Amino acid sequence: MEWIFAVLGIIVIGVGLRDVFHTLLHPSGEGELTKWCMRTSWQVSKRMGSKAVAVAGPLGIVIVILLWTVLQVLGWTLIYYPHIPQGFVYADGVDPSRYPDFIEAIYVSMVALSTLGFGDVIAVDPWIRAFSPVEALAGFALLTAAVSWFMQLYPALARRRAIGIHLTILRGANYVQDFSQFSPDTASRVLENVTNDLVQVRVDLTQTGESYYFRESTATTSLAASLSYAVALSEQAQAHPDAGVRASGVALQKALQDLSNLMAETFGLTGSSVEDKFRSYASDHGYDYES
Repeated sequence: MEWIFAVLGIIVIGVGLRDVFHTLLHPSGEGELTKWCMRTSWQVSKRMGSKAVAVAGPLGIVIVILLWTVLQVLGWTLIYYPHIPQGFVYADGVDPSRYPDFIEAIYVSMVALSTLGFGDVIAVDPWIRAFSPVEALAGFALLTAAVSWFMQLYPALARRRAIGIHLTILRGANYVQDFSQFSPDTASRVLENVTNDLVQVRVDLTQTGESYYFRESTATTSLAASLSYAVALSEQAQAHPDAGVRASGVALQKALQDLSNLMAETFGLTGSSVEDKFRSYASDHGYDYES
């Protein structure tokens, strides 16, 4: 009977660690559990209004980290459970018969995962003594993973907000309307900067797809609200008499197409054209798409 619980525990632990690996270490992956939690948090928050949507991303991250923790605790609980209480020695004053075996196994698992040691319960079973330090290592790794996730995520959000502000500033300066008045070098440089920024956003969404579910609180910083201006820049550039500017406009168009395709495939945006997909993106984040 012990081996059945051990196998079940290993499976649960493996499911959790696999999700951590695909979410944080795989260069273009996202764990299925993480993806489900983030999407569910997003959809539920959207039904609750704009204030709830504003915290959907952070809330989803917290839920995912809690889920990873619960899976580790549960998995090791299943491993410890058949060995409670005979596989442990209890400190004076602790009567194991007062506590249900499964609850005691949860306690042992949580204390070990927190890297605090067993405290008033010490493992004497040889196999438990041999493998219980692995849970402490898993707990430390989980803490490190959570910290590294935030370190990956927030720079990506900062870059996305920066391109949103950049496009908003260009819109405010009527850059498209005055496009023909700029020298070809100036026009190409602006187009290339926007293209490079969008390529970076595309890479960020590939590596940290959960960043999609962070909604900006203002249209000024929102890429969803300002992407229409990048489309307008591309169209205006492709009609320019200078070949270099036209080439920069085509490059921007390709970057926009690539970004829209990724968003449609990964986040379920609807529409056949680039503008339709970006309109769906703006709507998903609660903003109007200004053509």
